Amino acid sequence: MKKKLPYIVSIGITLAVGGISALLIKDSFEVYSALEKPAAAPPGAVFPIVWSILYILMAISAAMIYTSDCSSRTALIELYFIQLIVNFIWPIIFFEWQLFLPAFIWLILLWVLVLIMTVLFYMCRKTAGYLLVPYLIWITFAGYLNFSIYLMN
Repeated sequence: MKKKLPYIVSIGITLAVGGISALLIKDSFEVYSALEKPAAAPPGAVFPIVWSILYILMAISAAMIYTSDCSSRTALIELYFIQLIVNFIWPIIFFEWQLFLPAFIWLILLWVLVLIMTVLFYMCRKTAGYLLVPYLIWITFAGYLNFSIYLMN
């Protein structure tokens, strides 16, 4: 159980952050359905599923770093929490405040943080870095959606 605890705690914290963010914007999520969107935009129901999977992969990756013997593990976990905070704020800017251009700029910040985190996690534990690749791809796609929505609305 002791070896599993960091994974359980990491998944719990990460899903809680995502869940709280979703709760804060739940009344404004219908904004997405009313917006003009590019043809590649998925239905709104896809987002909670994808984000749940991504949060679990992120959390496992962070737990792998936390349990590693990497000399930079403390700094890497701090980076993880910084990007998690940036991640938490994006839906508020986009959905709640409907500030699509500032949300896109914020998403670029998140993308850069996740890219750096992916590379550094990979340098510490390769599998931890690989687990972040779907997150980076999804944020890239989210950037396309965000910018397209900004241009179309």
